[in-house]
Formats: sequence, C-alpha cells, structure tokens
Amino acid sequence: MTVQDPNFTTLADELKAHTGRFTDKQFDWKAFPSNVGFDELARAQMRYIGAGGSPKVGDASTLKPDHFTLSLIYKEPGRYAACHSHEIEESFLVIDGALVVGWERDGEVVEVNLGPKDMILNARDVGHGFRVDGVEPVLMTISVDVGKPLPPVYLYHPKEHPAELARAFGAEPGKTLKFDPKGDHPLQKLMAGYVVRHAELETHWENAGFTRKIYCGPGGVETDTCRKEMLGIPSRVGVKPFSRDVEDAFLVLEGSLIVGWEENGEQVEVELGPRDLVKTPAGRRHWFRNNGAGHATVWYIVGSAEPETVTFEAA
Repeated sequence: MTVQDPNFTTLADELKAHTGRFTDKQFDWKAFPSNVGFDELARAQMRYIGAGGSPKVGDASTLKPDHFTLSLIYKEPGRYAACHSHEIEESFLVIDGALVVGWERDGEVVEVNLGPKDMILNARDVGHGFRVDGVEPVLMTISVDVGKPLPPVYLYHPKEHPAELARAFGAEPGKTLKFDPKGDHPLQKLMAGYVVRHAELETHWENAGFTRKIYCGPGGVETDTCRKEMLGIPSRVGVKPFSRDVEDAFLVLEGSLIVGWEENGEQVEVELGPRDLVKTPAGRRHWFRNNGAGHATVWYIVGSAEPETVTFEAA
C-alpha cells in the first residue's frame, strides 16, 4: 500500500508533482552530446520520465524513473540518428510523420517504414538507427525499458565513419533490405517479432467501455520488461479506482483525460490534454475518466510485462 509522500503537504500537491505538462516543458536541442557538431544528427528531446539515452539525468522537471523512461523526440526531414545499441529494449512510437528505422547486423541492414501509431521495440544489443525521409517532421515517443539505462554504444557514427555509411546505418550499397515480415533473411525474421502496426492490432473491448490495443506484453510483442498499450476511451467513460504493484503512466495523444488518485478516503483529480502525462507510483489507488465530448487516445505504460491483473469496473 502506498502512503502519502512526506515531501508533499497534500495529496493534490503530490499528484501535481507526478504530472508532466507539455506546455510547461521545452524541447532540448542539446540533449545528446554525441550529436554536437553534426547538423544531420540534430534532434530535440522533451523529457517526461527519466533521461532516456540522454546524460541529463539531473533535470529537476523530469519525473523520477522506476522501470522505464519516456520522452518525446522531434526530428526534421533529412536528419537521422546514428546506428547504436542498448543493453535493454527501447521502443519508438510514432505520433506524427513517417519514420524509417534500420536494424544492422554484420554490415547488412533491414529498414522498416513506420507511420502514426506504429511502434517498433528495438531488441537488446541489436544495432539500430532512424531517419526521416518524408516531407514532414517526425514526433515520436521513446521509452527505454529500465530506469537508468547505460549510455548507447555507437556502431556507425559520422565522427568515425563516412557520412553515407552512417546515414545508411552501416550498410554498404546493395546491403539494405526492405522489411518483409515473411522474408527469409535472419534480420527480417528477427525484426518481424518487434514491429507493431496499429491498423493490424486486435481491438480488445473492456467491459468498462473502453478499448485496448496491446503493443508489448501478453498478446503483443513478447518482452520481460514493460507492458505498453494504446487505450481508446469514449466520451463519458471512466473506471473505478484500482492499484498495481508497479508504476504506470498515461500519456494523452488525442482528446482529454481525467486521472484521479485516492488515499485514506481523500480523492484528487487532474485533467490532461494532448501530450500531458501522469505517472502513478506503485500501490497508489487511481482511476481515469473521459469527461470530454470527444474520444481520448492514450499511450499507457505499465512497469511490468506480466499479464493484466486489474479487472476494470465502469465508474
């Protein structure tokens, strides 16, 4: 059971401190020192939970991470991220624009195109990079599935490799393959288990009146770290208070959402708009409700990959 944090005078103050407002934050164009001096690598980060792959772990406006980080990344057309790897899984969820993600192994690269609400979970220790080839910028969420990830290991950075090789994520001419989920190449077969198309996901209707599309976890991409879902919450739909033994986070993509907390009979609420977030600590009783006139779309991350144990009840 969670009790009120002694660092806060009221439960409302604690909830506010666990809320990340898009309008209170700024994009950081210097979040990644490895990009400095390379205009083609330019990108901006907005940190919500933890620092992700950035070394800026001391940002006081960022929520403390437990089992995952979450940030927004903005990338303009023509820019790319150099091929690198992590010791842990990392997901890219596209919000706006079209993103090319490449996986590299032994000088060969498989590239996949992702559109809005598509996701890829980048496998551990697999070289990967991303590039914006479209005509509009990309906005996406990045989540690294550990509270304090190690620095990325760069495999093909323009500081040490020819620019064209780095832009191709390490593939020499003729060594890039288009993603084919039914392809025979070992890297295509591997990637096929980690790419999620929003349009191809089954829509699960909860008895409480909202929908779930499972991206990561049982019913989605297999993982032992975090469960990730997209919730569709119609107008005037909400659930009764529930709690978990791990943290969870709601990031509103479209519409609005009220998130409430309860402690010792006291209840407080906050309303979220697009790109606002609430992270709820383990053990805290909480709920959500859509009081808006329109549909709410919410990216939902749970700090465990275990099957859902909550039975949602309509409020």
